Amino acid sequence: MKKNKVKLILLLALFGISSYNYAQTAPFEISIQPFNISGLGGLQSYAFGQHEGKWLIVGGRLDGLHQRQPFSSFDIAGHNNQLIVVDPIAQKKWSAPITSLPASLQEQMSSTNMQFFQEGDYLYCTGGYGYSATASDHVTFKNFTSIKVSEVINAVINQTAFTSFITQITDTEFQVTGGRLKKIDSTFYLLGGQKFMGRYNPMGPNHGPGFTQDYTNAIRRFNVTNTNGLITITHLTPYTDAANLHRRDYNAEPQILPNGKQGITMFSGVFQPTVNLPYLTSVLVDANGYALNSTFKQYYNHYHCPALPIYSEKDNAMHTLFFGGIAQYYDTAGTLIQDNNVPFVNTIARVTRDANGKMSEYKLPIVMPSLLGAGAEFIPNLDFPHFNNDVFKLDSLSMDSTLIGYIYGGISSTLPNIFFINNGTQSDASNQLFKVYIKNSNALSTDHLNASSNSLLNLSLYPNPNVGVVNIAFHLAKQEDVTLSVLDATGAMIKKIVLKNLAQGKNVYNMNIAKLTAGSMYFFTLETATQKVTQKLVVKR
Repeated sequence: MKKNKVKLILLLALFGISSYNYAQTAPFEISIQPFNISGLGGLQSYAFGQHEGKWLIVGGRLDGLHQRQPFSSFDIAGHNNQLIVVDPIAQKKWSAPITSLPASLQEQMSSTNMQFFQEGDYLYCTGGYGYSATASDHVTFKNFTSIKVSEVINAVINQTAFTSFITQITDTEFQVTGGRLKKIDSTFYLLGGQKFMGRYNPMGPNHGPGFTQDYTNAIRRFNVTNTNGLITITHLTPYTDAANLHRRDYNAEPQILPNGKQGITMFSGVFQPTVNLPYLTSVLVDANGYALNSTFKQYYNHYHCPALPIYSEKDNAMHTLFFGGIAQYYDTAGTLIQDNNVPFVNTIARVTRDANGKMSEYKLPIVMPSLLGAGAEFIPNLDFPHFNNDVFKLDSLSMDSTLIGYIYGGISSTLPNIFFINNGTQSDASNQLFKVYIKNSNALSTDHLNASSNSLLNLSLYPNPNVGVVNIAFHLAKQEDVTLSVLDATGAMIKKIVLKNLAQGKNVYNMNIAKLTAGSMYFFTLETATQKVTQKLVVKR
């Protein structure tokens, strides 16, 4: 046992990826404490609002990852047809059916993946995907719904009527699911998402019952006038970009920018237009427009999961935490492992933007207790000091652990990769809750930098796992030589070559790995005069 441990430490040192080499003092410490509320069932991909510490939960699904068979995917039995109120302090739960509402409200408010945003006492919900009895089909709803949160919470608790506190308008600009709804100053932003019409079928739109799928490729902007719940929408000119805004089912979080103004960052998302893989890039949105950040890559949390934004005015540093979910990469002993099946993960990671605008990704020393987080929400404790865009104030921390929010629900998976074997038993909608605590760090508190996140090399090995030929893709900022090394799990050099005078921009080198041992792992290191990055390749049996 000791001999093997020493070999592992030496191996990590050889690759320059030891946690000691890349450990950095953490700006704060996070801990999570699980708890349960009697009678509260599992739910994922829902919308929520809150009032005086109580939560109002709308829509979402009662099951786990959607099945592949069209007849059972997104079935009616999985719809949440209740309004749910939760008091996390008293640990109580109330619910009321939505059958008293008009059909159009019932259908949208039982859908999944609505976009939502709370402004004052009103929760705004747009779009969402689900079954419409009116249309006799699965649709993306073209509605904007306004819910007066305080009154509906009281009505659910007291079992009184709530219909008069919910209003709805129809507008095809809101026919979106899997996007995100945020706000900068007085303007709302409907970021990304898609219009999906018909029954899901993994074989494609022309098989079985068929479907249509249209990404918005856009950031839609609008203003809302709310007169006692009666809504008027003023649409503004959208931003459209089929290459960079082709994103859904991702995290978009409010930010404080280096100039002190408010903005939004669109983190990762799926799928890239030319390949069914997540984006690693992010998009910064502010009051003047949007911009792709091509110098930063996010590896650890790609699908929508609980996210916590917190900013230090003292350091002018913006931190965003992500809890679990689904990702193309995960970390093992300090090495990035690429899985193009995009598995469920338990990684808790932080993306930090420093005072110079540089973004970096860090893996926290704690993880989710299971493969959990996809489709869950971080529900903030608004008693904690925060800016008016709900970004928390880091400089308010003390050395004592302070409750900063909660995590509820999401998909709980039994295995990392279940999509191709999913018959509904491999995952479920979790009823687990967590209290999230935060405190100032001490000198021994460390998070681990993912050196690839701000490496301009952008190394990618695919397919991975592999047998036959591996594609080694990378980006060069200028024309130069590149050294490629392949080491086995003992640290022995298997191959080392110098690729001469490669062109600026994207490069792809194809290597035959037929002679590598099946079932083994190898480490590919790419090095230029100024940069070095290592990734792991698994050779198939």
